[in-house]
Amino acid sequence: QVQLVESGGGLVQNGDSLTLSCAASGWMFSSPTMAWFRRPPGKEREFVAAVLWGGVGTYYEDSVKGRFTISRDNANVSLQMANLGPDDTAVYYCAATGATSEPRIRRRSAYNYWGQGTQVTVSS
Repeated sequence: QVQLVESGGGLVQNGDSLTLSCAASGWMFSSPTMAWFRRPPGKEREFVAAVLWGGVGTYYEDSVKGRFTISRDNANVSLQMANLGPDDTAVYYCAATGATSEPRIRRRSAYNYWGQGTQVTVSS
């Protein structure tokens, strides 16, 4: 079993930066890839970014490329978000999976461990 706990969400202004953190515990060797998903208001949960074990590969959704940076220190993963806009408002979830390649790592269905989510609200 893997447990994931997110932190760092909050209310920010348009253009601000924010860093989310996810602390993982449990048997991570079975779920080496970690990712962030988000669920905007009234929408489905969507892929944001993923990082492989050891940080050897990172993947981003197009709308966050150049603004968001995912990184990890073994079982802990962070998401640095810059130049935030109202469209980034969402509940952000940390997730872990045994998948290690695309396109699976971009799919919600590939992830079997999820955190409880943390709210990020960007005011215009």
